[in-house]
Amino acid sequence: MAGKTLLLVGILLILFPTAQAQQTLRLENAQLRIVWQKTGEGWKIQRAEVKKGTRWDKSLTPSGEYTLLFTEEKPSTESAQTFEKSTGGKFPEDNYHYQQVQWKESTTAVALNTAGKAYHFFPENGKQTGENRLQFTHETDVATIQTDWSFDETFGTDIRINQTIIPKKQGYFSLATPTLVTLSESKMSWSAVPGYFQGNYFQENFAKAYAYGHGIPRLPVVYRERCATTLAPLMSTKSGVTFSVIPDPGLARDPWAKDKITQTDWHLGLSHMNRRGDLSPTLYYPVLGEEKSARQVGERLSYGFRYSLIEGDWFKALNHAVYDVYKFKESLALRQSKQSLMNRIEKMHDYLVDPQTSLWNVEEFEGRKIGAQSYLGGVVGSNKDAMKNSDYGAMWMLGTATNDARLTEQVLPYALNFKLVQQQTTPGFFDGAVRGQYYLAKAKKFVEEWGEVVEPMAVTYYIMLDVGNMLLFDPENEELKQRLRLGAERLMQWQKPDGSWAVAYDHHTKEELFQDIADYRPTFYGLLVAYRLLKDERYLKAAQKGADWFVKNGVNRGSFLGVCGDARYAPDFATGQSAQALLDLYELTNKNSYREAAILAAKLYTTSIYTHSIPTTKTKYVNGRPRQDWEIAQSGLSFEHGGIFGSATRHGPIQLASHAGLFLRMNHLTNEPIFADMARSAAIGRDAFVDSTTSVASYYWNAMNRGAGPYPHHAWWQIGWITDYLLAEAELRSNGTVSFPRGFVTPKVGPHQTYGFAPGTINGVKANLVISEAWAKVNNPSVDCLLARATDGSKRFVILLNNYAHSSDFTLSLDSKTHQKKSLPAFGMEVVQLD
Repeated sequence: MAGKTLLLVGILLILFPTAQAQQTLRLENAQLRIVWQKTGEGWKIQRAEVKKGTRWDKSLTPSGEYTLLFTEEKPSTESAQTFEKSTGGKFPEDNYHYQQVQWKESTTAVALNTAGKAYHFFPENGKQTGENRLQFTHETDVATIQTDWSFDETFGTDIRINQTIIPKKQGYFSLATPTLVTLSESKMSWSAVPGYFQGNYFQENFAKAYAYGHGIPRLPVVYRERCATTLAPLMSTKSGVTFSVIPDPGLARDPWAKDKITQTDWHLGLSHMNRRGDLSPTLYYPVLGEEKSARQVGERLSYGFRYSLIEGDWFKALNHAVYDVYKFKESLALRQSKQSLMNRIEKMHDYLVDPQTSLWNVEEFEGRKIGAQSYLGGVVGSNKDAMKNSDYGAMWMLGTATNDARLTEQVLPYALNFKLVQQQTTPGFFDGAVRGQYYLAKAKKFVEEWGEVVEPMAVTYYIMLDVGNMLLFDPENEELKQRLRLGAERLMQWQKPDGSWAVAYDHHTKEELFQDIADYRPTFYGLLVAYRLLKDERYLKAAQKGADWFVKNGVNRGSFLGVCGDARYAPDFATGQSAQALLDLYELTNKNSYREAAILAAKLYTTSIYTHSIPTTKTKYVNGRPRQDWEIAQSGLSFEHGGIFGSATRHGPIQLASHAGLFLRMNHLTNEPIFADMARSAAIGRDAFVDSTTSVASYYWNAMNRGAGPYPHHAWWQIGWITDYLLAEAELRSNGTVSFPRGFVTPKVGPHQTYGFAPGTINGVKANLVISEAWAKVNNPSVDCLLARATDGSKRFVILLNNYAHSSDFTLSLDSKTHQKKSLPAFGMEVVQLD
């Protein structure tokens, strides 16, 4: 009997070959193999394999389940749940009022992915609509869902999908991307929603994972696109395969859609999990309760996205999204400066030597005249009397390179005194530490940015780095040496047995604060500075011990901490600074583990750079003035701090491209194009954010061209990063024949470093950096002009850099007399020697 049955089945398959085909559907090419099986529950994916070398990788668990969210009423905008710190107590504390709004909107039912009714299903109908083209449809009581699948014609690793929803009821809808595959925790090597978190481990404390990105959140939260730097949630397997989901360009919000800011609009939700909590990168469109989610009966809506399954790690997947989908290289080609970067430095020089424009103040404190600039941002206890200095390395560099007495006599001596009184010298627990970042002129006291705390990181910043950079210019200054040693000893005493430091101490009780978070910052760098200048081996040993702890517990796990107290230390530009700190330690010790850690930290910092929306030449209006879209684009800019707590949630990214020089050094080290492209995209053609009167750029993106605003000291940081960027370009493009020694990184805003304290080398000739408007002029703002003089006075050098993705023609004028017509290729360089 069994034989007759098999014979009958065989005859049927010969006569009706489609009978078997109707039970399976497949998408298959040289890279991917996806097979669906018709079951009693609907069409399920039975196989999802990625070609890896000569074999098919099966580490991803196939699924095929769909999810539709529906609610008749608009979801609430109030918090749906409260959370505690890992050490207990409310998170965040009430005094962090900048974070209250962000935390509230990040803990609604929509954000926590508990809003609405979830319809989970495997589609009931499936069919082949063409070669490697499939269509699935499904009916629920609230909507009809249609999904079309096909391979991308250019990238065989990508599956293009278009989803359509046709409502049967009036209400609010959100259609998630189908769960193609899931990944078990045991097989996972990395997961990320770029701009929010990345890591290789799950975090049990939700606040720590959600607010800081210290591990992967265990809840299927839905993130906003406003701080998602690259729209590509992803996960990687231990076997070496990465899966990401990438929305079609234009699906996410445009931060300046037409003639006003639209930064906080929420069109697209991103998650590392599906609604059930399985690890599977997922998009949600529309977002429940947000624009386009309210639908009438029959009011259909479609959207497109792609799944990408590649052999390779998360960084390769990120590059694919950045370049192949979001056209980052083409975006860079649009950028063209209307004012050269060097001209900005020259104009900011004029701004900074004018006490009125730069808001320079000289006050009396403890018998010294101290000088600093007014700071009108938020400082606890300030009565509009806060004062601050920023980039001491840039201050001393500009004074040396210009030889301007207005700086060397009227600014730098008082800035030096400010630094000396800023350090505590009274014996005790805080001896050698910092009294505070800011000086309150009316109250006559130093204070911290947020609360009465003392941070070991502040010792690194405001003692070791500032004093260290000054000592590079004044190496025989014994008082500064003594202060540097005092700071180093404080860091040594505060270093824990495992090599780490506390985040902060209470100024009064001396108790350790913020024990719910760890100091994932380059605090060790202060001891590297002390070793380089004081040659005490103890400092190098302690620096390496601190770096080893930081690499193991922070960098290798994707966990970082920020340095902005008012943001409760949300991860920020200190991540990029970590890369430069580790690179400096590598160059000092030649220990390869630091080189690899520096590269990893830099790669991770690429996820702090916006790569969307794709810039265009479309005309938009800013305060009534027409601007082309690329002029005001966020793409290419980094944020101060992103994530749930970051300033970027409201203000967007920043113009301080402190990472630009580091990224060029990383490009030389790794040959990864993304580093050079991101550096140039941040630096070039940002004139729409530069105040035409002072040449000072605004800090936050949303300020557009309002200039320094309440932060006049930012001009020093801008001079610092631009100098680092231009000299890094000269070294990269000349393959090292033009090279100037680098000092230490600047405090707080990132990894740019100090120059001008020692001669560099230009084609084998020792030369000093010079800043002078009289030597040379170029009539094309895309061409920057660096100057240097041989140490023996026999030669002058003009270093020409074409900072444009196309060739540039220009006229070079020397000493206002000689005129030369020249041309440079895209990102080309020429050194002109004057005897």
